[in-house]
Amino acid sequence: MAAAATSLVLAVLVAAMMMLAADAVWLDLPPTGTKCVSEEIQPNVVVLADYAIMYESHPTSHPTVAVKVTSPYGNTIHNNENATTGQFAFTTTEAGNYLACFWLDSAEKGAGVSLNLDWKIGIAAKDWDSVAKKEKIEGVELELRKLEVAVESIHHNLLYLKAREAEMREVSEKTNSRVAWFSILSLGVCVVVSVLQLWHLQGFFHKKKLI
Repeated sequence: MAAAATSLVLAVLVAAMMMLAADAVWLDLPPTGTKCVSEEIQPNVVVLADYAIMYESHPTSHPTVAVKVTSPYGNTIHNNENATTGQFAFTTTEAGNYLACFWLDSAEKGAGVSLNLDWKIGIAAKDWDSVAKKEKIEGVELELRKLEVAVESIHHNLLYLKAREAEMREVSEKTNSRVAWFSILSLGVCVVVSVLQLWHLQGFFHKKKLI
């Protein structure tokens, strides 16, 4: 039991440390077409992202990109054109996949460009320097504060997943019930049609005096 409890605590701490890390990705944008990044996020979560074109492969030209961020229901959260760098920040209002799309919108496209996207969600987007100054904490105490917030976030995620599981189970049970009733109805129709066919054939044979 003690070993299991220790393993559980270690797993929670590892998950918490992973949640503190930000997701930085490189996107290779082609001359034509769009590259998108999506993330499934819960409601009331802070999202902060910085993006910038890397000019190492374009020392002489300066292409620009267009950026569009949309919510799960297709609402535009952020829209920017002719950009080389930028930032978007918002608090989610609905659960689902949030989509950030990038494409070249300048005349100087060349063979495409590389774009760095630093995507931070939840506690990773929090300004811990301000928290440390406000609460007058530092060092180990600050790290423990981060872990406390991370564990709370994990707890909320588990509750969210539990609620989603309950919703999916309810939908599955309703679907199974409808399929069962449809199967019973189909079987009933087949039985009725078979009886009618038998009755019709019996009358036909009687009329022809075959039986």
